[in-house]
Amino acid sequence: MNIRSLTRGDGAVIGAAVLLFIASFLDTFDKSGPNAWDNLGLVMSMYVGGIVGAVLIVLARALPQPFKFAGLDLGQIGVGLTVFSLWTAFWSTIDPLGAFSDQLGGADVGAGSGLILGLIATLVLAAAAIATPLVPALQAALVPAPKPQAPQPYGAQPPGGYGYPGAGAPQPGQPYGAQPQPGQPFGQQQPPAAAQQPPAPDFSPFWFAVPVSRPLFAEDGSTAPIAELAPGTWYLAVEQRGAALVAQTQDGRRGVLQDTSGIQRG
Repeated sequence: MNIRSLTRGDGAVIGAAVLLFIASFLDTFDKSGPNAWDNLGLVMSMYVGGIVGAVLIVLARALPQPFKFAGLDLGQIGVGLTVFSLWTAFWSTIDPLGAFSDQLGGADVGAGSGLILGLIATLVLAAAAIATPLVPALQAALVPAPKPQAPQPYGAQPPGGYGYPGAGAPQPGQPYGAQPQPGQPFGQQQPPAAAQQPPAPDFSPFWFAVPVSRPLFAEDGSTAPIAELAPGTWYLAVEQRGAALVAQTQDGRRGVLQDTSGIQRG
């Protein structure tokens, strides 16, 4: 699970879920009375439903690979639950008595602090869940990527640390899976490398990080993504193809990053 892949919108979702949990313990009515946990239907549909929706949204963002249930992405299910929670909160605030009307003898009872605060929390929760994929400001990383360390002397390996491959990871110019070769005797020719598309003459491999999650497509031009680049992780650009980059992930997979706008070079 990559916490650095969370966005500002996800932070708003988490904050609203915490506020919704607190509201469930406050009075449902404006007069002294029960809280949401005394009404199973209310607490499960409005409070627990919204909190579970927030958890699914955050999980869908933090998991390295998308997880689907019944053909739906976890994030889509989470957004649906937050909207349903807001719908329940709205009507429960308008008619707070609900199942308690007979017990209270039809008294004139208004919405208490638990319902009012819950309505505000569900409104923020649903708005953040829906707006995050649409508003660029909410797509910025919640935890900024650490700055890359100063350039190393020529021939030195990148330092260990978050996002940088450790020992044994493919280095720039070395195909994934190839073993480092020992020094060759003077005059001995190197074996020819496997035929591959030559990179641009003036291109040098470099480390980079993406500002938001972006898909990595196969080099054969297929439209299905093979991986997702997450903010807060450094990736190796090994080749440039026009405006796109051929990037290599931590597990050695290579693909084409078509959207290179706003990337941070190491």
